[in-house]
Amino acid sequence: MPRLLRYDSFMENVQEILEWYAEAGVDVLLEDAPINRFDEVPPPPKQKPVSESLAAKRLNDRAPAAPPKQIQQEAAIPDANAIESAKEAAGAANSLEDLKAAMMAFDGCNLKRTAKNLVFADGNPEADIMFIGEAPGRDEDIQGLPFVGRAGQLLDKMLAAIGLDRNSAYISNVIPWRPPGNRTPTPQETEICRPFIERHIELTSPKLIVMLGGSSAKTLLKTSDGIMRLRGNWKEVSVNGVSVKAMPTLHPAYLLRQPAQKRLAWHDLLQIQKVLQDS
Repeated sequence: MPRLLRYDSFMENVQEILEWYAEAGVDVLLEDAPINRFDEVPPPPKQKPVSESLAAKRLNDRAPAAPPKQIQQEAAIPDANAIESAKEAAGAANSLEDLKAAMMAFDGCNLKRTAKNLVFADGNPEADIMFIGEAPGRDEDIQGLPFVGRAGQLLDKMLAAIGLDRNSAYISNVIPWRPPGNRTPTPQETEICRPFIERHIELTSPKLIVMLGGSSAKTLLKTSDGIMRLRGNWKEVSVNGVSVKAMPTLHPAYLLRQPAQKRLAWHDLLQIQKVLQDS
């Protein structure tokens, strides 16, 4: 019996380690297919000996190899030109369909080169409330929809707690492409993507914005304050002179790691519910 208990404890530790790796973004194998390292590599076929002079002649007569064909485009430099290009592309969009097409055609952000899909939005674009996170994760990148993984499941429960669902809310992210390994987007990448989310807000015209997490709040409020200082306090998101009432709150992924902080998120949700009911 003691051996069995020690084995169960070991397996629990293994499960925790695997979950930690998944949250850190380690979600793919080194190879597309498993390799049996015990397989012996067959020896090369025997060839007849060739005289040194003949071998040298063959080497000299061999045509130079053609340069490898370039498959991918060169990486874009995340500079002011990329930001201006994003502003032009976003400003030319007169509908959500135009905006999505512009983002799919945009090549100024290198995150697009490593992502599987553009993660545009989910929910009802005519809803009064818009939830905005930071960036897609693994599950979102695969499905092309925001908040569909573990954090998304918790967000659905948070919405249900105040009488909302994906038919009565609209959900998007500041960054539409998954950063490799779920790393934090760089300030340059965020500034390149900012015109798209701001135009997104303009086209949907929500009455209320909920910023999920510190990165989303800092970007949209243009502040350096942390989420613990910002959350629970009503703010204004200004886009081209139009202000929208906004509430910063804790990101569902953070709440999964720190479940004791759900009480703070619940306090924020109650404020959001009251504003929606009074509007």
